Amino acid sequence: MSKVVKFGGSSLASAEQFKKVGNIIRADKERKYVVPSAPGKRFSNDTKVTDMLYACYDLADQGKSFKAELDAIKARYQEIIDGLQLDLDLSEEFKIIEKNFKAKSGNNYAASRGEYLNGIIMANYLGYDFIDAATVIFFDENGEFDAAKTNEVLRARLAESKEAVVPGFYGSMPDGTVKTFSRGGSDITGSIVAKAAKADVYENWTDVSGFLIADPRIIDHPEAIETITYRELRELAYMGATVLHEDAIFPVRQEGIPINIRNTNAPEDNGTWIVGSTCQKSKYVITGIAGKKGFCSVNIEKDMMNSEIGFGRKVLQAFEENGISFEHVPSGIDTMTVFVHQDEFMHKEQKVVAGIHRLANPDMIDIESDLALIAVVGRGMKSTRGTAGRIFSALAHKNINVKMIDQGSSELNIIIGVANDDFETAIKAIYDIFVITRL
Repeated sequence: MSKVVKFGGSSLASAEQFKKVGNIIRADKERKYVVPSAPGKRFSNDTKVTDMLYACYDLADQGKSFKAELDAIKARYQEIIDGLQLDLDLSEEFKIIEKNFKAKSGNNYAASRGEYLNGIIMANYLGYDFIDAATVIFFDENGEFDAAKTNEVLRARLAESKEAVVPGFYGSMPDGTVKTFSRGGSDITGSIVAKAAKADVYENWTDVSGFLIADPRIIDHPEAIETITYRELRELAYMGATVLHEDAIFPVRQEGIPINIRNTNAPEDNGTWIVGSTCQKSKYVITGIAGKKGFCSVNIEKDMMNSEIGFGRKVLQAFEENGISFEHVPSGIDTMTVFVHQDEFMHKEQKVVAGIHRLANPDMIDIESDLALIAVVGRGMKSTRGTAGRIFSALAHKNINVKMIDQGSSELNIIIGVANDDFETAIKAIYDIFVITRL
């Protein structure tokens, strides 16, 4: 068996954290390939190295002196090296970085150096091979990830190393310049490495013991999720759950490789298992609750709408013409409601309204703002009667007005629309009825 292990920035913020990571890796000989992030915050008011690099490069890009800022970054890494008592000198690497900053090599290059340097330290600390991600992870001319080329080259390179460190977050363009994934992209690198290595497990180590049923900023000490399917995770991630970068799911999902979310600071915890499918029943009817604020609804009414062929397409065309994507489109016989992100819509609302009138000729259009969407997700809902009724009951008990409810045909999730002001109260009410009182 082989395992790919990815460690987040908080897990590698200091020498002390590095030692915890080293103990975790050495405790299991199957942990053969390591994907590190850049050092994160050591304490609440600290600055992540990636943010330090962005600020440093911004000065270089303006032609200003960035010596003090680069020295501060050097000091962060030297503190880790000294704490680990390594015989390692990064001065030549920093000379190259300084030269490239002066040559204005770009934000992507600057940001990637956090993972690159941490990867060198990690490889030195473990005695593993170091593989620069720019030599094995590729993007095409349009900046899109090149999965086929990456898998072929990376698989061949990993076959040459029994144990290796591959920095997260970046790869290279066809011309050799560095390109990064979006923030949090080390999760994606870990998934790509797991696929190429044909790993049995992809362990993603962070500062929490897996996924929680609800946001701990809203619910005090929410229960952990033991097992979640890729589809459930996708729904929760889309609605704001942020333990794992959602694009990290696809490479391992294709290969049927399970993901295990673990806690660096509590390695004895089992964490959360993310799997393709499972016969294991979840402890509760629901698997998780997630949501986001900042939506508005565009309600379109027209008599005999249901018998007019192409009406929905015409309405949505008005949004498409203005570059606005929609979230949900619940409809009735003579009504159709389009939920969109308020910040995207508000500056184009009159153009969209005019477009709907021109294309679909509705009887009335009504807009409501400051709405939140909440997703209640769970494979257990399919075999349990009355789930929607229990949600309505819980919300009614808290005097919350439901603006919209939408259930997918898979019965995997129910989406509820409420006012922004009712968002936190609604999540607490749903959590209470399904997890605490379990009515």
